[in-house]
Amino acid sequence: MRACEFIFWISLFIVFYTYLGYGIFLYILVKIKECFRKPFCAAMPADSELPELTLFIAAYNEEDVVDEKMRNCLALDYPAEKLRILWVTDGSNDHTNERLSHWPQATVLHQPERQGKTAALNRGIGFVTTPLVVFTDANTHLNREALREIVHAFANPLVGCVAGEKRIAVQTEDTAASGGKGLYWKYESTLKKLDSRLYSAVGTAGELFAIRRELFEEMPTDTLLDDFILSLRIVMRGYTIAYCANAYAVESDSADMREEEKRKVCIAASGLQSIGRLRPLLNPFRYGIFSFQYVSHRVLRWSITPILLFLLLPLNTVLIFMTQSPLMYAVIWLLQALFYLMGSWGYYLSTKHIKNKILFIPYYFLFMNINVIRGFNYLRKRKGSASGAWEKARRA
Repeated sequence: MRACEFIFWISLFIVFYTYLGYGIFLYILVKIKECFRKPFCAAMPADSELPELTLFIAAYNEEDVVDEKMRNCLALDYPAEKLRILWVTDGSNDHTNERLSHWPQATVLHQPERQGKTAALNRGIGFVTTPLVVFTDANTHLNREALREIVHAFANPLVGCVAGEKRIAVQTEDTAASGGKGLYWKYESTLKKLDSRLYSAVGTAGELFAIRRELFEEMPTDTLLDDFILSLRIVMRGYTIAYCANAYAVESDSADMREEEKRKVCIAASGLQSIGRLRPLLNPFRYGIFSFQYVSHRVLRWSITPILLFLLLPLNTVLIFMTQSPLMYAVIWLLQALFYLMGSWGYYLSTKHIKNKILFIPYYFLFMNINVIRGFNYLRKRKGSASGAWEKARRA
């Protein structure tokens, strides 16, 4: 029985640490560090000092957003003579290429075969000649100052990659997908800011990130989470990832929770695949503080924590009847049961399209963790596939 109690308390600690404790501890570490060392600061470069850069857009069947994306790209506050816009549209069989033909400012690379986004990046990077590459998605809008802010972050020679901020467009009527996901990304953005201030952000969001061109490493074409693998390989070479909240990409939420489920299962499988391919980063003797950040922020939530989360309730039930402190375990059990009840009620309301932000939080939290576990099966089914292509989720 002592073994059961030990497993319960260790599991409870890991769950708490993964989702709340690390953020609290990270905040304390950042405050201590900044008491002794001021953050790197540089002036915003003048137009004459701005480097040439390439805006790289890998797209598959994006005919509905091509014109809007190009208008957004051309509205960015960056000298036109220093900005290259590159689209790689491999496999697209709709009117994406036809629409792009009306935009002479865009260079378009296309091949009929669809091999996935990673293959598109590997192929397209060979056509990039600028010192900086900014990757963005076709269905996102960048703020006007995004490129200048990203270039400013590269003033630090130790920065090899810059992560922009991902924001979810506010809908007229929140759904569980937009409400829960929006809150998740606000918390995630806060963690990224703190990670960056401590040493380095832990990965990037594919909606907006940038790298020094010479640091790009070709990735296996079956790579699912290309932005994460690419950015962390740069850290492995001794550089850091700067988080730039002043450069952001706005994305509409998934059409509904069924579409969001597709994304979450794929992302979960991608995370598991990434852990395997970035094994050296688990060595703190080689990567120091970054190993601590990587395990705390990513590895735990993509591996054992979801399993331990769902193990807590049955363990708790056993301990109520088998220990000498049943009252304490009964209180913990009731709190867990209440959380699951709130999540279930949030799910019910979402099926009825009834708005309730409070109940969407436990629902979305449980939804995310269930899909991490589903990700194990998704990755197993993909074993042997040479493509990194995902099934696209419909947007609102």
